[in-house]
Amino acid sequence: MPKPVVLIAEVLSPATIEALGPDFDVRNVDGTDREALFSALSEADAVLVRSATQIDEEALTHAPKLKVVARAGVGLDNVDIKAATAAGVMVVNAPTSNIVSAAELTVGHILSLARRIPAAHASLSAGAWRRSSFTGAELFEKTVGIVGLGRIGALVAARLAAFDMRVVAYDPYVTSARAQQLGVQLLSLDELVAESDFLTIHMPKTPETTGMIGAEQFKAMKPTAFVVNVARGGLIDEEALREALVAGEIAGAGLDVFTSEPPVEGGSAHALLDLPNVVVTPHLGASTEEAQEKAGVSVARSVRLALGGDLVPDAVNVAGGVIDPYVRPGISLVEKLGQIFAALATSPLTSLDVEVHGELNDYDVSVLKLAALKGVFTNIVSETVSYVNAPLLAEQRGIAVRLLKDDVSAEYRNVITLTGALSDGSQLSVSGTLTGPKQAEKLVGINDHALELPIEKHHVVMLYTDRPGIVAVYGQKFGEAGINIAGMQIAREAAGAQALSVLTLDSPVSDELLDDVRDAIDADLFRQIEITDI
Repeated sequence: MPKPVVLIAEVLSPATIEALGPDFDVRNVDGTDREALFSALSEADAVLVRSATQIDEEALTHAPKLKVVARAGVGLDNVDIKAATAAGVMVVNAPTSNIVSAAELTVGHILSLARRIPAAHASLSAGAWRRSSFTGAELFEKTVGIVGLGRIGALVAARLAAFDMRVVAYDPYVTSARAQQLGVQLLSLDELVAESDFLTIHMPKTPETTGMIGAEQFKAMKPTAFVVNVARGGLIDEEALREALVAGEIAGAGLDVFTSEPPVEGGSAHALLDLPNVVVTPHLGASTEEAQEKAGVSVARSVRLALGGDLVPDAVNVAGGVIDPYVRPGISLVEKLGQIFAALATSPLTSLDVEVHGELNDYDVSVLKLAALKGVFTNIVSETVSYVNAPLLAEQRGIAVRLLKDDVSAEYRNVITLTGALSDGSQLSVSGTLTGPKQAEKLVGINDHALELPIEKHHVVMLYTDRPGIVAVYGQKFGEAGINIAGMQIAREAAGAQALSVLTLDSPVSDELLDDVRDAIDADLFRQIEITDI
C-alpha cells in the first residue's frame, strides 16, 4: 500500500520532518509558485505551510485527496477555513507555539522603551557619546496594565512581577479568583488606562476590540506612560497614537504589529516609523528558533493523528475521531450559541451547563460540550481556540462545565441550551435548534423568553420595559442611519413587563448609534452580536 503523501510547502525545521516519521511520502514544493503548488496538491493527503502559502478555495479544488492543512504557527490568515470545512478538510495550527516568544518580546519592548535602548544604540553607532540624552526609567514599583489576561497576558504578568512591578489587568472574561491566582488586580479599562505607567494589549482582534485603545484612552493616560502592542495590528488606533505621541500625551510606544504589513507609505502605520519615541519591530512575536521548532513539531504530530483517524488536539474547524452524522450539524449551531452566550454575558462565567434535549440523547454528543466552549471563547481570548484547548481555557478560568442529557423536548425534535452562572450572581441561558430539511440554525430562547429566529451574522439584542412606540423609536433610528432590519422577534411575558427584542441586521452598527438607541429606549440590556465564521 502506498504511503500517504505529506506536502511541505515552505521551509520548516528538521525537527518537523523527524516528527512526521517514516510512515509518509514527504514531498517538497515552493508554495508561492501557484502552478507548482496546484500540481503537487493533486496527490497530497496533507500539506504543511507557514505564512507565505495561500491555501484558498482555488487551491483546495486541486486537492481531491487532501485531508488536513497544517499551519506551522498561530495565525490562519492564509488558510480559507470556511472553504476547507466545506471540502471536508481539517485545518490545524500550533496555537501555543509562540506564547513564550510573544511574552518575552513584549518585555523586550517595555525595557527598550524604559531605557531608550534603540535610540541610544543609534546615537552611539553614529559616533556620538550622549549619555545625558538617554536617561531612562526603572520598572521597579511602576504599574503595568495588561489588557487581556489570556495565556500570553498571564505570562507577561508573571515576568513583569519579577521586576517588582504592580501588575493590573482589564479582562471582562476573567474572574477575580483567576486574577488573584496570577497575582493581578482587575480594574476597569478606564481605571487601568489612568493608572498604568506601561500598557500592553493582548486581545483578539474583533469588531469590538479594533481601535479599543484610541484618542480617549491616550488623553486619560499619564504623559510619562508607554503603550506596547505585540498582539494584533489595529487594536490600537494608529492615527490617534501618532497624534498622542506628537502632542506629548504619552511618552512612547512599542509596536510589533500594524494594520498593514509591511506598513505602506502614506498609511497610518508608516507615519509612526519616523517618530523618535517609537520602537518598532517587523512582526517578530513568533520569530524565535524555539517557537518555529515548536510549531513545526506540533503540526507534524497533528498530521500524524489526523491521517491516523485519531482525535486532533489543535483542530480548528472539526474535531478528530468519529462523530455521528446526526450529531455533526449541531456542532456549528452550538459554537454559534456559545458566541451569543459570551456576547450577552454581563460578567465573567463561573460555570456552564450544556443541556441536550430530545432525540440527540441517544447519541454520543460529547463533542457538543467542546463546541460550546469553543464558541464561548472564540471572540474573547487572544489565542486560537480548538476542541482540546477550550476545556483547558475553562479550567484556567475556574469554570466548571457539565454535559446534561435527557430525551424531553416539547416543541422541537432537539433543543440545545447553554446555561451559565456569572460572577455577578446572575444566570444566563441561550437555546437553539435545527429545523427543516436544510437543518436551519435557529435561536429559540434567551433566558425565559421564547422566540424562533434564524441565526445570522449580525444581531442586536435589547431588553427593555414594554410600552407603546418602542419599535418605532429604534426602527426609525436604525433606518436614518442606513441600517436595514432583515428580521425581528419580540418576546414578553405580559403587557408592560420586560420585553426582549432580537433583531437581524444586514450590517454592523457603530458604537455611537448603539449608544443613541440604548438611551432612547432606556434598555436594561443592549448587545450587538457578530457571529464569527467557524
